[in-house]
Amino acid sequence: MVGGLVLSQAQPHQISTPRTTTAPAPAPEKKPRDQAQPCPCATPAAAAVSARSVDEVRKAQARHIKLGLDRSPRHARPLLSACALSGWPGGMELAASIFDSLDEPEAFDYNTLMRGHVSDRCRDPAAALRLYVEMLQAGVEPDHYTFPFVLKACAQLVASRQGRQLHAHVVKLGLQQDEYVHNSLISFYGKCGEPAMARKEFDVMASEGRTTAASWSALLAAYTMAGMWGECLDTFVAMVREGWRPDETSMVSALSACAHLGAYDVGRGIHAALLRNAARVNTIMSTSLVDMYAKCGSIENAAAVFDATADDNKNAWTYSAMVSGLALHGDGRKALQVFDEMLRDGHAPDAAAYVAVLNACSRAGLLEDGLRCFDRMRLEHKLSPNAQHYGCMVDLMARAGRLDDARALIGSMPMGPTDTAWRSLLNACQIHGDMDLAELALEELRRLGVANAGDYVIVAGMHAMAKNWDAAAALRTEAVDSGLVQSAGYSAVEVRGEVHRFVSQDMAHPRRRDIYEMLHQMEWQLRFEGYVADTSEVALDVGEEEKRRVVAAHSQKLAMAFGLLSTPEGAPVRVVTNLRMSRECHAYSAMISEIFGREIVVRDRNRFHRFSRGSCTCRDYW
Repeated sequence: MVGGLVLSQAQPHQISTPRTTTAPAPAPEKKPRDQAQPCPCATPAAAAVSARSVDEVRKAQARHIKLGLDRSPRHARPLLSACALSGWPGGMELAASIFDSLDEPEAFDYNTLMRGHVSDRCRDPAAALRLYVEMLQAGVEPDHYTFPFVLKACAQLVASRQGRQLHAHVVKLGLQQDEYVHNSLISFYGKCGEPAMARKEFDVMASEGRTTAASWSALLAAYTMAGMWGECLDTFVAMVREGWRPDETSMVSALSACAHLGAYDVGRGIHAALLRNAARVNTIMSTSLVDMYAKCGSIENAAAVFDATADDNKNAWTYSAMVSGLALHGDGRKALQVFDEMLRDGHAPDAAAYVAVLNACSRAGLLEDGLRCFDRMRLEHKLSPNAQHYGCMVDLMARAGRLDDARALIGSMPMGPTDTAWRSLLNACQIHGDMDLAELALEELRRLGVANAGDYVIVAGMHAMAKNWDAAAALRTEAVDSGLVQSAGYSAVEVRGEVHRFVSQDMAHPRRRDIYEMLHQMEWQLRFEGYVADTSEVALDVGEEEKRRVVAAHSQKLAMAFGLLSTPEGAPVRVVTNLRMSRECHAYSAMISEIFGREIVVRDRNRFHRFSRGSCTCRDYW
């Protein structure tokens, strides 16, 4: 433990023997670093020595040695910066050699080498932390340029304990007022999965009027990392209302939140703002927009953004986003076409691209195409299938009714059976009504120690459908006794940029009277058309009237009713639910789309259903 920082023992090259030093030189004038412009230690020193490669730096170093200047920080700094920050092969090793030759390196020199260690091209965050320890051992006081780099190292290592100790160092040195250090703290806590601490540091800055666009961006990234999509979107809206102009990172975080929440209107507004303020949409933004539109139910807009993106501005991630979007919408044929286009354009598919295309085959029921893609991945592109790929193949086979083949594939997985694979088989057993195999899948999930409440609910529901009430009750009791709690089912609909969430039998919404009146009108019109509620999937030992009451106020129906009430005539109603689409809700939504002349777009926990004029794009395969 050095200076209160608990780290592993120093290792050579990164840490040489402790040095003594004179008082550090005054800190150079502040300039933004990672969050904005580079700091003085990041000045492209390669230009100063006209060095374009490691070999040229070695020649310059040899001249310094002949002149006796190699141990002088002032003369060695340009060479140190050139090697540490260039990303050249072998550059960091030479930078370490130059650093170790210095008589009395100062904070500037430590900072330069630390920044090299945390750069994306030469990432070695542990070395940066060891260098910080050496800095303290040598008696060199860290400055306001040091902490952004060393906190970034902790974030890369997810070293929460060491980062908190560094936070204490910041306070001890009186650097907590530095906006770049504070922004780095927000970023560090966010990347270590501590959004509450990130928010606390942001609020400290806000209370003192010191927030910057980078502060907002770091907080948004923290919420994104934690999957706190509602908080992320609320923060983005607050940022814009306070007059801040979002940067690219902030927009990407907000678009990701829109994608997960199904907040189509907000996402479309961000796209419009981007088009007004940017001459050209880059690859990252194009990919985020494709992902957002696809996950918000507008595959047409996703395709429009994709098609408008220049070929030289597309990468493998852009293609993967489009393939994944088409998979969500069940358009497997189009997904395969985009995948083939990706290969023709010279983009080598990675593991993520194959997950996307195998998902597309699974959701569209393209068994033979999926099997061909799986072979192509292994034989042509030499990619070893991982657990996700095997999970997709199990899902593909099981959905297609080949349950025994799916079970055999699980047994042949090189990494061993996974919970994803068994859960895919369990879901397919529910679709095909195979009770024995469902029981086996649940038992295997128990054996792996990963069975959740939803797994028990599926098998209990199958027993209930078969009128095996005792077996169903026993499974539910076992789940409760095991401390398993199922997440509440909900459905959400976006109206004028605000997401409204409903649960079954919900009475909490301010407009509940209007909603239930609308629900009554909807059911009355459906009955006039011959609709009879399908209660076959209600896993309750109650009378038929009670079952009809349960399905009548399903969360999806409440969200749909509010959407019809609150959106303009002819506008699509977009619903997001964490439930699997039931047969009852599917038939109900199809009839509503025909009677009311509206497109109803529902994203359930697996895919999209787009209802128009009484039919669904899934063609009853879900």
